[in-house]
Amino acid sequence: MLIFPIIASILSIGYAAFLTWQILQLPKGDAKMQQIALAIQEGASAYLKRQYRTVAIVAIPVFIALWLLFKDNPWIAVGFLIGAVASALAGFLGMMVAVRANVRVTEAAKSGLSKAFSVAYRGGAVTGFFVVGLALLSVSVFYSIVGNENLEALIGLGFGGSLISVFARLGGGIFTKAADVGADIVGKVEAGIPEDDLRNPAVIADNVGDNVGDDAGMAADLFETYAVTMVAAMFLGSLLFSSVSSIVELPLLLGGVATLASIVGSLVVRLTGKGIMKALYIGLIVSGILAIAGFYVILGKYISIDAIGYAGDDGIGSMQVVGNWFNALLLGVGITLAMVVITEYYTSKKFRPVKTIANASKTGHGTNVIMGIAMGMESTFAPILVIVAGVLLAYTFAGLYGVALAAVAMLSLAGIVIAIDAFGPITDNAGGIAEMANLPKEVRDVTDPLDAVGNTTKAVTKAYAIASAGLAALVLFVSYTHELLNVAGKEFSFELGDPRVLAGLFLGGAIPYLFGSIAMRAVGKSAGAVVEEVRRQFREIKGIMEGTGKPDYGAAVDIVTKAALKEMILPTAIVVAAPIGVGFILGAEALGGFLIGTIITGLFVAISMTSGGAAWDNAKKYIEEGHLGGKGSDAHKAAVTGDTVGDPYKDTAGPAINPVIKVVNIIAILIAGFLV
Repeated sequence: MLIFPIIASILSIGYAAFLTWQILQLPKGDAKMQQIALAIQEGASAYLKRQYRTVAIVAIPVFIALWLLFKDNPWIAVGFLIGAVASALAGFLGMMVAVRANVRVTEAAKSGLSKAFSVAYRGGAVTGFFVVGLALLSVSVFYSIVGNENLEALIGLGFGGSLISVFARLGGGIFTKAADVGADIVGKVEAGIPEDDLRNPAVIADNVGDNVGDDAGMAADLFETYAVTMVAAMFLGSLLFSSVSSIVELPLLLGGVATLASIVGSLVVRLTGKGIMKALYIGLIVSGILAIAGFYVILGKYISIDAIGYAGDDGIGSMQVVGNWFNALLLGVGITLAMVVITEYYTSKKFRPVKTIANASKTGHGTNVIMGIAMGMESTFAPILVIVAGVLLAYTFAGLYGVALAAVAMLSLAGIVIAIDAFGPITDNAGGIAEMANLPKEVRDVTDPLDAVGNTTKAVTKAYAIASAGLAALVLFVSYTHELLNVAGKEFSFELGDPRVLAGLFLGGAIPYLFGSIAMRAVGKSAGAVVEEVRRQFREIKGIMEGTGKPDYGAAVDIVTKAALKEMILPTAIVVAAPIGVGFILGAEALGGFLIGTIITGLFVAISMTSGGAAWDNAKKYIEEGHLGGKGSDAHKAAVTGDTVGDPYKDTAGPAINPVIKVVNIIAILIAGFLV
């Protein structure tokens, strides 16, 4: 049956390739549009190549270290390399299509909302199905090679994907927000020119950043989340059920059937009228329903009575056990839908939080910032309730393995969820190209609502990734405790009365804040350099504001590229070194506390930053639609300030915390054998 997830993953990659071919056949617009799009393509490609060269400088020594530390199991190092390469490839392929789909969406917008929506969605679906296909294929094929006897090698694969994800999310986030903030401060606030105006020397860097951060970075992030969740569930299943192959392989089968369901779901996404989110939701709901049906079939046909009995059926009928597992899977799909609805509420222009921030803009910059922070903090409560309820119910249904199955069910829908997310940067770029090419207002009237929905979909996926990361991290933590038991032959106790556990808890809780602080400072410092460069060009290059002088767009791109590559090293090094230091200095118990501390504060910080930042952004767009005075009003100026603060929240620090939560847990599992 292992052939099934391999076939499903190949179909996913094939579907993404087919969509790519479809998109590349579409018209690219006039010469000016193509020139702008080419500049974005070249900037994005150049940055990503330099980023991967920098990452390779770090990854190669890590590969050598793993090879030397685990001489008796070199497959761990090989898995690390496979995970790293596949994660990087997923981001690269998705972004290469996104930077070619953007101009085609702009051209399609001349024909109306429905056609532009269709092109943008298909462009996003390319990223989604490349990511899921590569992740499922990597784990399935590598597992078929190493087998049940060497599941530790899969932890290496997860580590490779996670490490690349931290670099991609952080580096891409620094790039995109340094360019965005710098462009906004001088262009919109000081010079009073529109967003995406070609007179702004940072405008190309801003549009490049949308792709390297929100597409390539997001793709690496979700690749890692998907792969790590599969690996964690397989590893836990092996520990709990004595390596029964059918149970170990179950997450892969579930991933395969959900991937096929997502392909079907993506085919029914059609825009009728102006209900953009409704059209996207229909695809997600259809995918979820089909996936649930597939889960039921897989459990009924593949999980045999012998496997359940061998797993330790304590007298409960095997059908009831399978039924409880199905309930846990159903719960995972429900958590996904709940996170989508909650995040839309906190980030959409239609609801109270965004309108509250917009109304606060009437009384100044300070009140806008205060209300934005407040809404970000509030936005954590409902998701945490959902996660807590999900964990408790899943545990009630099927114990620790139920939590793992709920996480697998959440991530199994990643293909359609990423498609909805990657729709965002494509529509953002499409609107920018329309503005820069001086296309008629009717074109912006099509791209603007797509862009606003794109902000919400990006926030939805970040919340989805963070929530699933929380469940996956809990599964990894349990795997860490079982690994200690296997190695030491005794159970380790993680009690709050133990000062080592408490110390680890505090240290772990501090990591997301320290990491977020460094990321925010990096954006602030880099954006400052962009501001100075843009101001210099306005002073020294005559005729920019009149449209007779051409800005040096490459200068801003070079500034943010160098800054992103430089600033992403330190926080990543801290994330890798911290669990190793805690484990070897304070012991296994302290490391257990450290992991829980990172999970708890990481969830709160990441959700508040991503949802709060998106709410700030859409509050600005709400005013730009003509509410509260419209563009150029005092309320709009205050909203621009709020959006500037929210940018590194939602696109740099917040989403980068997601892979951090899992990296520390994976490292803990890898070093567990050295701590006892």
